[in-house]
Amino acid sequence: MTLSSNFTVTQPTCIHFGSGSVADLGMFVQKIGGSKVFLVADPGLESANVLARITKPLSDASISYTLYTKIDPEPGLQLADKGAELARQAGADCVIGAGGGSAMDVAKAISILLTNGGLAEDYLGLGKIKKPGVPKIMIPTTAGTGAEVSFTAVFINEKTRSKGGMNGDPLYPEVAILDPELTLSLPPQVTASIGIDAFTHAIEAFVSTQAHPISDMYATEAMKLISGNLAKAFAHGGNLEARTNMLLGSLLAGKALATAGVGLVHAMAYPLGGMFGIPHGLANAVLLPYVLQYNLIGAPEKYAQVAAIMGCDTKGMTCKEAARCTVEAVYELNMEIGIPATLAELNISADQIPEMARIALTVTRPIENNPRRPTLDEVINVYQVALNGWE
Repeated sequence: MTLSSNFTVTQPTCIHFGSGSVADLGMFVQKIGGSKVFLVADPGLESANVLARITKPLSDASISYTLYTKIDPEPGLQLADKGAELARQAGADCVIGAGGGSAMDVAKAISILLTNGGLAEDYLGLGKIKKPGVPKIMIPTTAGTGAEVSFTAVFINEKTRSKGGMNGDPLYPEVAILDPELTLSLPPQVTASIGIDAFTHAIEAFVSTQAHPISDMYATEAMKLISGNLAKAFAHGGNLEARTNMLLGSLLAGKALATAGVGLVHAMAYPLGGMFGIPHGLANAVLLPYVLQYNLIGAPEKYAQVAAIMGCDTKGMTCKEAARCTVEAVYELNMEIGIPATLAELNISADQIPEMARIALTVTRPIENNPRRPTLDEVINVYQVALNGWE
C-alpha cells in the first residue's frame, strides 16, 4: 500500500489468551501490584455461572475484592462516578472489568477517576486525562467490543442524552485476559449483534483514512476470523473452536480500531444509543450494510478486498462490482444470524431522523476517519434508506 502519512501505534496491554486462562487472574493482579480489587462485572455473569470462575482465582490467591454490578447495557456517566466513590471507600488499588464493553468501559473510567479526581464528565474528549489510572485488568466475556485493548470508554451523558467517549492512552488496560470458555453461555442474539459489532470495527478500521500496514494486518485477520465463525457460534454456542476464533477476531478488531479508528457506522450508531437506548452492537449491525453502500465510492479497492476475505467469488469482476459484493455479503450474514433488517424494526420513526443525523455529525473523529466525507443531507438519506430497507 502507498502511505500518505506517518503513523503511531501504542500497544501497552499484556494479552493473556486461551481456554482456562482466567485461572491466572490472581497471579496477574499480584504482578501489577494489586491487593484490593474493585471488580466491575456485568450483572448477568452470576446467573450464567461465569462470575464464580472470575472470583475464584482471586479468593485462591487471598486477594480481597469489592463487587460492583450496577451496570447498564448503555452506561451513563453517573455509573462511573458512583463506582469511583465506592472504589475509594474500599481502598481499591486495582480495577477489574469483566463482561461486555459496558462493564469494561466503566472499569476503565473508575481507574482514571481514582487517580485524577473529578467526575467522568470532565474527561470526555481526547487528551484530557493527565495521570495514569490505578492498574486495571479487563476480562471480556463477549466477543465484540475490543474494549480490553482500546484507549476509549464510551458513555451516555445523562444531561444531553448524547453518547461520548473518554479517549487517551491512560485508558489502555495493563492486562487483558481472554478466556473463550467464558463466552460459551452467550445467548444467540447477543452473539450475533456483538459479532457484527466486532466486524464493524475491523471493516471501518480497514477503510479508515488513518489506516496503515499494522492496522490492516489486524483488520484483515479479524474479518477472516469473524466472517468464518460468527454463524457457527450463533448456531451452536457450545462450539469452543468457533467461540475461540470469535474472541480472537474481536481482539484483533479491537487492535485495528485502536490504531486506525472507526467511521460513519459508529457515528450514526451513537444517537441510537443516546436517544433510544439501543445497544451499541445492535445499532452498528443494523446500520452497517447501508453505510457500506454509501461508502463504496470512497474506497472501492479495499471493499473489493473485503469481498474476497468474506469468500465472495470476485473472479472476472471489476473493482466496483467486487466492492458491491461486500454489501451483499454483509447483508446476507445479518439475515442469517437474525439481525433486524431495518431501523423501523427498532421502533425508530422518520421524524426522528434529522436530529439523529445532526448528532451523528458531531461525532467528529469517526467522521474524519470515514472514507467518504458525509454531508447532513447524505446522513439523513442513509438513515432514511435504513429505516425501511432497500426495495
